[in-house]
Amino acid sequence: MEKGANADSVKQAIITMPYYFADYITTVHFITLDELKRDHSKMDSRGLVFRSGHTGQGNTHSMEYRLDMDSNPEFTASVLVAYARAVYRMAAEGRTGAITVLDIAPALLSAKTNEQLRMEIL
Repeated sequence: MEKGANADSVKQAIITMPYYFADYITTVHFITLDELKRDHSKMDSRGLVFRSGHTGQGNTHSMEYRLDMDSNPEFTASVLVAYARAVYRMAAEGRTGAITVLDIAPALLSAKTNEQLRMEIL
């Protein structure tokens, strides 16, 4: 928190943040900069999401997305670089305009060539 900031106001701003914390039971703890550096510098994170659906023939299918990070900030920075790479490649092809992450093909995120991806992944 910045010097002079009102802790109660900051806490309320966090726990009432729409589409992020507002719909959940949220607890806010304030820590010192030394505590942050000592105990939370890596900020590991884990998550698991299951998605399922049905095909036209009524068969059920499911996918699992698993995330296990030693450093959330490092992972986030890497994702931002990957999407910047993809947008650069799209712009070089003349593709411009408003897009979302869902509009970007996974191959555009990789620093590897399409040939390398086919050889190593497929």
